[in-house]
Amino acid sequence: MPDHPPLRVLIVDDEPLGRRRVAGLVRKERGVEIVGMIGDGLSAVEAIRSLAPDLVFLDVQMPGMTGLEVVRTIGPADMPTTVFVTAYDKHALAAFDLAAIDYLVKPFDDERFEEAFQRARRIARLEEGSRLRDRLLAVLQETGEGGRREAGGGKRQTARYLERIPVESRGKVRFIPVSDIDYILASGPYAELVVGDRKHLIREAMQNLEDHLDPTRFFRVHRSAIVQLDRVDALLKSPGGDCDVQLRNGVKIKVARSRREELEKRLAM
Repeated sequence: MPDHPPLRVLIVDDEPLGRRRVAGLVRKERGVEIVGMIGDGLSAVEAIRSLAPDLVFLDVQMPGMTGLEVVRTIGPADMPTTVFVTAYDKHALAAFDLAAIDYLVKPFDDERFEEAFQRARRIARLEEGSRLRDRLLAVLQETGEGGRREAGGGKRQTARYLERIPVESRGKVRFIPVSDIDYILASGPYAELVVGDRKHLIREAMQNLEDHLDPTRFFRVHRSAIVQLDRVDALLKSPGGDCDVQLRNGVKIKVARSRREELEKRLAM
């Protein structure tokens, strides 16, 4: 008897050849069941809601309703584990910000598909792993007090900030204290937590991390970088107006011009 029930897979692509290509590769995998092959976004929404698949291969470019619009309609929190299929890299970042575990750029080879499939299977098989964001929010509810400004005004309210961040690796979840983090970098669909000479990848959007880290301790110096303020050693300014932040370990990170003034204020405080 298998350890798990079959992995239920839904394939969404407006091109019949595209659907057959993915289906053929899926059928080579053990312990899978294709529950549907859908050719448009509206039908995909209905199928996801009615069939509740474990894994969806979702085409991005579809007439009527794109793959990204499918996710927005369902809601990222309610989407199954998702692998986007796209002909254009430019869609990847938007896809990852929504719900994707990985993405396949057409035309993709069997090896690249296998890599994406196995990653998606691991995530889908973890009871909580298909929603790494849920783990972050669970930790957020249990640890750390802080203050956050309300979106509509200047009053401060009691809020919780992350004190630990869960990192899943090889079926285990480790909890990294945020006080140990030197800086965080965007890395494709992941965020890279840098702790000394070690790096930990989590499937999390930078914006979500920024929202849940204490702003008195962390600052987003660039759209792709968050630094812990007490790790900052110096600001390196160039005659042209560019600026880098240098950390105590010697690492230099570019500061966006729009963030420079606020960073200087934070450091002065």
